Amino acid sequence: MKTKITAIFTLLLMITSSCEDLSVLPTDATSTETLVTTTAGLTNALNGAYALFKDHITFNGTVDQNNMYLRQFYHLSDFASDDIVNGQVTTDPLYYSFSLGHSPSQGNTRYFWYVSYKIISGVNTVIDAVEKSPEQDAAKQQLLGECYFIRAFCHFNLVRLFGKPYSVESESPGIILRTSLNEESIKARSTVAEVYSSVIADAEKAASLMTQPRGVQYASKEAAWALLSRVNLYKEDNQKAIDYANQVINSGRFSLETTASYPGLFAKATTSNETIFCVAFTAADDYGKFGSIASMIYSDGNSGWGEEFASSSLRGLMSKHPEDVRWSYIVPSKDAGGNIQKKNGIEMHYITKFSFQDGSPNLSSPIIFRLAEMYLNRAEAQAKLNQTAASLADLDEIRKNRGLQGSVYNGTLPAGYTALDAVLEERRIELAFEGHRTYDVFRNKRSLDKTYWGYHLVGLKETDIDLSRTPSGYQNMVVPYTNPRIIYYVPIDEVLSNPLVVQNP
Repeated sequence: MKTKITAIFTLLLMITSSCEDLSVLPTDATSTETLVTTTAGLTNALNGAYALFKDHITFNGTVDQNNMYLRQFYHLSDFASDDIVNGQVTTDPLYYSFSLGHSPSQGNTRYFWYVSYKIISGVNTVIDAVEKSPEQDAAKQQLLGECYFIRAFCHFNLVRLFGKPYSVESESPGIILRTSLNEESIKARSTVAEVYSSVIADAEKAASLMTQPRGVQYASKEAAWALLSRVNLYKEDNQKAIDYANQVINSGRFSLETTASYPGLFAKATTSNETIFCVAFTAADDYGKFGSIASMIYSDGNSGWGEEFASSSLRGLMSKHPEDVRWSYIVPSKDAGGNIQKKNGIEMHYITKFSFQDGSPNLSSPIIFRLAEMYLNRAEAQAKLNQTAASLADLDEIRKNRGLQGSVYNGTLPAGYTALDAVLEERRIELAFEGHRTYDVFRNKRSLDKTYWGYHLVGLKETDIDLSRTPSGYQNMVVPYTNPRIIYYVPIDEVLSNPLVVQNP
């Protein structure tokens, strides 16, 4: 069985690996007792957990600049979608997300699994310490709530990547739940339904505990409500998704950015009116060309690799409204003559949602939850409850703030559209590149249509493809929700060390 001593040692290692800009005492200057019983010690421990979302840490004996929780999460999620096109073959394991050529030994999934459970172990230590502490006050309760939120968030992201959508097969294997320091290290995967129940319980408890918000770079009760809205939407508990979205929207803490202010939203995430929770990066976290989130999807010619672009599929959808300010995050690379450049026959349209904080091309504070998603969650749940007018009103609220004042629905669906069609189209445009698209498609039991030229087509060249033909002959062009590779294999490290783990088919 795991021991408390082992868990505390793990936490101490975690803290010493966190960012230098965090105020963390060196391990030789603070005792374990101080660490786990004082508010200052607990705060520092929790800051170490937050830092692991953005740090490059040792894995398998080395520090790989490609390995970072958020970088891998966005790659594993967005690069599998139809919003981003791969401009070339690469040895980086991100290529498997495009090609569906997954394996249990790929480096990005192995690292993401490892760092996720490292974060969970750390917050479990804080939870154990606070709940055993004889002195309880609002400050400690806030920290405790943040720990429950982080645990819920990490478990939820794991089950999204390694377990089937709840709406598709809720009793299928999910991931290993780690909710206690005193549990067997060899443990089977819980079902998807069990994981969702645990995530919801943790997020509900988090919301009840957090009464002293520390800023949008830390969890808050509104962030917990936002997570609960998202999780219940995925679970298709639509009324609860609406109820939690309402709590965030009606909290009075947030407002939608306007047509004028929206283009600066992501570069100014920590001060945006729309941000509910973000992971704050500083100048010390500007990883440049190596290891930043932006480096694969943007380059000023020097700043990044810039090998992935906004897909023709997404741009085609957005082309109906050139006045939409959401175009500001899709930047074509042009030559001296003003012509859009191409890479291997693919137009180079860079993505800047993770760029330009303090003017840096590779720096941003990624937004995990923002107000627009709450309107979209509510709209989708309303559409599924046949509340079409209310659903379209929520879409219009977003559209009016994105430059589409003259193109609102005003209660009328376009010909051939269902309310859900309208919602999913708006979600795709509004939340593009933020780690939502693949989950939105597959949990709604739809197919991902990648019928456009790109290197997601394994073994083919641009000249091999006639896009006017049916795509059925090319297995990676249209991906149904029933395809087993909409999720990733459990990493080989876990399978080899844990005989109770059943691998994904």
